[in-house]
Amino acid sequence: MIAPVVLAPLAGGPSTPELAAAVADAGGAGFLGGGYLSPEALEEQLRQARGLTNGVLGVNLFVLREQPVDEDALAAYARELAGEGELGEAQFDDDRLAEKIEVVLASGVEIVSTTFGPPPAELVRQAHAAGIEVWATVATVDDARAVEGADALVAQGIEAGGHRSAFDDNDTSDLPLLDLLRALRPLGLPLVAAGGIADRASADAAREAGAAAVQAGTAFLLCPEAGTNAAHRAALAQKGETALTRAFTGRRARGIVNRFMRDHPDAPSAYPHVHHMTAPLRAAARAAGDTERINLWAGTRFAAARERPAAEVVAELCA
Repeated sequence: MIAPVVLAPLAGGPSTPELAAAVADAGGAGFLGGGYLSPEALEEQLRQARGLTNGVLGVNLFVLREQPVDEDALAAYARELAGEGELGEAQFDDDRLAEKIEVVLASGVEIVSTTFGPPPAELVRQAHAAGIEVWATVATVDDARAVEGADALVAQGIEAGGHRSAFDDNDTSDLPLLDLLRALRPLGLPLVAAGGIADRASADAAREAGAAAVQAGTAFLLCPEAGTNAAHRAALAQKGETALTRAFTGRRARGIVNRFMRDHPDAPSAYPHVHHMTAPLRAAARAAGDTERINLWAGTRFAAARERPAAEVVAELCA
């Protein structure tokens, strides 16, 4: 069920039922970001979205596995951040994946996608039994080869905003989108292109490189239906550049460069530990409208984003 345009999940605030429904009504696939939500909140958002549209809806889930972290480096980073504001407890959790799978299976969505890891075999089995397609987000050919049972691959190029979807948080997943698409074509699965899809030209280039559909996130951040906070919207409207950072969450992610990223270039690889550690200070900064201390996730072509209805973005990106 490959719609021509797919809304990136945009977990952490920008994802809303209204945005997903608007994209679905325009002929795309409207995704909700299940990451960070409680199962109860996810269930409510899915209910709202389905009440707003009969179009194609999907939901994205985080697939996390606990890995060893450098506890000394984590403690040192906490000391480094002490002057930034209140910190939370650094800890691992799996984002309540099992509970969220149960919510998704009962939700009536057409697609479930995964990020940070391959879809678990039981999720694939249960989703297919319920008539739900399974997509896996990948950033490398090795990631894709580790996926079993998926109906499509979401190929995330290095241009993409937000977290790198690579199964391991290392520096080897940095292929440009078009190169990644060409590398994945021999695997034979339908490809959804993600990363730097900002206009018709970039969407057409991805399709020419083998994509069956294009996925955009940053292009939708300024839409009225999006839940993008005011500080993030203000940053998107200004000039700037993006870079990869672990400063906010302990996992590589692309955002608009700000003071926090510049001041903390050596954050350890420890996700979601650092995410939980910095959550209180980021919440305080958002409430204060402080663009220098929050994660401003955005792709390399964020300057192309415009304040316009989601349906207009879908129309521009369609073949």
